[in-house]
Amino acid sequence: MTSSELNSPQPPRPPRPNLAFRQLRGQRSPAEFAAAVRRAAREIGERVSCDARYIGRVEAGEIRCPNYAYERVFLHMFPGRTLTDLGFAPRSSVRGRRARGAASEMWGVPEPYDTQDPYDTHEKPEESDVLRRAFMTGGGATVAAASLSPFGLAIDATAAERPARRVGTSEVEVLEEAVRRIRLLDDRHGADGLYRRAAAPLRAAYALLDAGTTRHTAGERLHSGAGELAISVGWLAHDSGRFDDARSHYAEALATARMAGDPGLEAHAFCNTSFLARDAGRPREAVRAAQAAQRVARPLGSARLMSLLALREAGGWAGLADRTGCAQALARAQALYDRGRSDADPEWMSFYGEAELEGLEAQCWSTLGDWRRAARHAGRAAQLQDPHFTRNIALYTAELADDLARGGRPDEAAMAGMRVLDLLTQVQSSRIQTMLAGTARVLLPHRRASGVSAFLDKHGSLPRAV
Repeated sequence: MTSSELNSPQPPRPPRPNLAFRQLRGQRSPAEFAAAVRRAAREIGERVSCDARYIGRVEAGEIRCPNYAYERVFLHMFPGRTLTDLGFAPRSSVRGRRARGAASEMWGVPEPYDTQDPYDTHEKPEESDVLRRAFMTGGGATVAAASLSPFGLAIDATAAERPARRVGTSEVEVLEEAVRRIRLLDDRHGADGLYRRAAAPLRAAYALLDAGTTRHTAGERLHSGAGELAISVGWLAHDSGRFDDARSHYAEALATARMAGDPGLEAHAFCNTSFLARDAGRPREAVRAAQAAQRVARPLGSARLMSLLALREAGGWAGLADRTGCAQALARAQALYDRGRSDADPEWMSFYGEAELEGLEAQCWSTLGDWRRAARHAGRAAQLQDPHFTRNIALYTAELADDLARGGRPDEAAMAGMRVLDLLTQVQSSRIQTMLAGTARVLLPHRRASGVSAFLDKHGSLPRAV
């Protein structure tokens, strides 16, 4: 029996707006209130990636109870009040509904409640609920299989419903091709325009997974494909600044990997979780996730994979201002990279070459404030990158521009910034736009330097994301 059959007697209840929380916001805009939340978090040593979208979800009632980090921040902002006073449901009631399988609330707007250590690499049976998704409604796999079409892919949608055959290799192959297509489009154009389109293939993947397969090998490939697709969609969310969504997709991929006993997928999920934690300002979590990934990946025999994971760890150490730990991880990453490619290298690592190694090292030195060294590595990364990876060329060049600006070389920074602006006609990435905005702020006092004024004027004319 599928989850849709289990949950079908009661239609999902629409969320109830949180009027109490809306009243507390007062005259401030959602973005202004989100900024106040982030400031309050810093006051008590918490890190939350709060934005206007999150505030909107809370006020709409989509988030019935915040995670523990947000709870501490809200109670700090409004002393003497309880979560109930702020318009939230008691945590116990949310947990109870989750256990009873209220999938519409649990998966419609993913929000972490898990208090377990996410970097424990032992399988947890309770994670099996992760795959019981609200996506599986009505037509089940028939409707979902057809929804792989947003990326130009189509399969025999009725195959998933045939009792004699269920899901077979043809559907699995289409799912795997969807993952490749998304990665290719991201390499060329960035994440912002792709994220919402990728939701349909992800729903399809898990509906097919729920429908089951007749062959063990097809089942293994289906689990791996669904998990890799969750990671790809998570990366699109990550790169477009939707950190909460990305965290949810990565956690889903991790649970899929553990349920399927797939160490390669598990290592990939931990790898991306580490990268996200670094970008979200949680460097210690970045280190732990990278170390967990290395424990899982070591038996796989891919030196290149271990090299990338060492770079993820280095990024975490840099965020902790641990120069020694960072340098040691970077040296290990280089040594592992120098061992060369092997048949054990995962397919998803096609992006990882010398340019990416240089780019990630540049980010480490930039975090540590060594602008000269960071600029040197970022420049190499941009020069070495294969031309078809347009997004990465823009990313490395944006890193270069920022390092040059902060290192006291405004004219060179402006030249690099202009190259990024030219590439933004082909690439949509909130990450790159945010980096470039930071560079522009650094260059403002240097408007009279050669080329800086032209860069600032062109950057100022960019349309602002809504």
